[in-house]
Amino acid sequence: MTTFPLAAVLLPFVAAFAGLLLSRWPHRRPPARPAQAAPSEPSGSSTRSASESADGRSVGESADGPAAGGSDAEPSAGGPADERFADEDPDPHSPGTWASDEWPDPEEAAQEAGARAADKRANARAAWIAIIPTAVSAVLAAWLAWDRGFAFLTDSGVGAPTGHTYGTITTGGLPISLTLQADNLSALLGVLVTLVALAVQVYSVGYLADDPRYPSYSAFISLFTSAMLLVVYAGDLLVLYVGWEIMGLCSYLLIGHWWEDRGNSRAAVKAFLVTRLGDVGFLFGIFVLGAAAGSFRVADVLAKVPEMSQATLVTATLLLLAGVAGKSAQVPLHTWLPDAMAGPTPISALIHAATMVAAGIFIVARLFPAFLAAPPTMDVLAVLAALGMLGAALAALAQDDLKRVLAYSTISQLAYMAGGLAAGSDTAAIFHLLTHGAFKALLFLCAGVVIHHVGSNLMTRMGGLRRELPITFATMTIGLAALMGIPPAGGFFSKDAVLAAMDDAVTTGTLTDAAALLLYACALATVAVTGAYATRAWLRTFFGQARAVPVPLPEPPPGTAHVVDVTEAPRTMLVPVVLLAVPALLLGLAGGLHVDVGVAAVGVLLALLGAGAVYAFWRMDPLADPARLLGPLRTPCEQAFYVDRGYAALFVRPVLALARLVVRTDDTVVDGAVRGSGRTARGLAGVLRLAQNGNVQLYVSGLLAGVLLIAVGAVVFT
Repeated sequence: MTTFPLAAVLLPFVAAFAGLLLSRWPHRRPPARPAQAAPSEPSGSSTRSASESADGRSVGESADGPAAGGSDAEPSAGGPADERFADEDPDPHSPGTWASDEWPDPEEAAQEAGARAADKRANARAAWIAIIPTAVSAVLAAWLAWDRGFAFLTDSGVGAPTGHTYGTITTGGLPISLTLQADNLSALLGVLVTLVALAVQVYSVGYLADDPRYPSYSAFISLFTSAMLLVVYAGDLLVLYVGWEIMGLCSYLLIGHWWEDRGNSRAAVKAFLVTRLGDVGFLFGIFVLGAAAGSFRVADVLAKVPEMSQATLVTATLLLLAGVAGKSAQVPLHTWLPDAMAGPTPISALIHAATMVAAGIFIVARLFPAFLAAPPTMDVLAVLAALGMLGAALAALAQDDLKRVLAYSTISQLAYMAGGLAAGSDTAAIFHLLTHGAFKALLFLCAGVVIHHVGSNLMTRMGGLRRELPITFATMTIGLAALMGIPPAGGFFSKDAVLAAMDDAVTTGTLTDAAALLLYACALATVAVTGAYATRAWLRTFFGQARAVPVPLPEPPPGTAHVVDVTEAPRTMLVPVVLLAVPALLLGLAGGLHVDVGVAAVGVLLALLGAGAVYAFWRMDPLADPARLLGPLRTPCEQAFYVDRGYAALFVRPVLALARLVVRTDDTVVDGAVRGSGRTARGLAGVLRLAQNGNVQLYVSGLLAGVLLIAVGAVVFT
């Protein structure tokens, strides 16, 4: 079993390499996605139009440009669409749909059909290459975790770490140990990563069935999985940092999967730059800890923590916290995550449930003794968590894009975990990380089914879907119940553990009184807001009447068969959704933690209070958006409290202005000097050229003039 961590890391990496070899470069351009302009609310509604926010910009549009998410629609997941909406442009490349009543040229249609058939064959090969190694890696991870069970959650301390050192890199200073290990913490996270990655790989087979870029897409997912497993199983901080940075690259490639849309490419660049900003501090934090411990090995660093000075620990942990805030999308580096919804929905599930954002929380838990020994850092973590959990929850309550609701929900739930860590309970935080991974992956994949069916991310385009999508309705209800913390869903038990830890921190924790009170008060308020935005998303998506008018497709020509797919979603999409509903519902029962009845009762009561308020507003006018209960706060919440605008004003625009100044200086001063020297040389050469014109008389005259000057000079000076 000592080689299991290495095998679990290498299998997805080999799959990624094979998938990239299978990909065809450059890619054929994927089918055009319909540009859907969401309609205004029906008459009598008191809300704004679906496509505009309070200040008139498109939903999701940042202060300094168009919406980062690009188009609000995602491509069809394969198979003909059974209906289109009156206000959207049909996809001319989608099977079973036509751009107009005019039929395409038969020869062009045959070429397109041939290209699609070739894509399907390549996609099928890529799917097997991606899924099988990920499945084997999941089995190995589960085997590693089996003997340990839930030892980390129950503090039973089962066994020593399982692992092996594969060599040492001599650097001239501190050596880098190539060590992979599986202890109780990493064993749990390894199972989460591999199972969610496997579900995403299977789901993507149906979701991107017609995408010619699927082979490279699946390869990048495999590389993403391998990088996260390297972070989880690494026994050396610099080895961990390698996986940490590879994840940043993979997130850039996958968020920008549809890079032809400028908004998508901008979202990918934003995610890359913001997380890299945090990673600068993270790397220096590793250097500080390694230098203080005399080693980068995790075990050696933790063993030396009691000998380190307070200043060293505070400096190192604050620097590490910068990287954690970037990767886990915490205040103040949280702004990239909502824009990252520009990527395919399965990628959102992977990022939010098991890879990028989970890595930051894992790092704090991995180095938890160092953070505990730095009380100022814990206070900073508590304040950032308090602001993040409540602010993101309020932002989620005002969003119309279903994926952005879930994105802000992730920021809020990760802040819960950070709050649990700040309160001194790594066990409660990791327990919530596990249950959150299950129900958030479920919610995103359910959202993908809804988007696949409706053709839009906007909830103003949804409604009444519980009859059309019964399986998705049932599974998403389980996911939202877990998000709200309603028993017996898994989120109820893990959220109760986090709240109980915060309650204890008020009196006996390592936090200062002000930080502990702020954290606990914001956590309780967030419970109510979470119940509100989860209920709003549930009602707006599945209840009421449909808010879009379908238009039948053109009649096919005589003798042409047109088969319409009327199923809920491809089986490859539904099976992962159904399977993920099981841990989302039952995982909390496996934690072995005792429920604090008083805290649990308060949490459930607050969640039901928030849900009841939204339901009451919805019942008053089912056509209107219940977010109107926010009153004058709705606009700030919808714009996420203008943090992006503030960053644009304070950082983006000044940096762009400085960049333009540098460009002008380079063009006018540096390049101007170079061009000026060239013009000067050419001018002097022109003057000299006058004396070399081939005129013999001029040469003789010059010679005589020179002789005359020499003679005059000789007479004068002698």
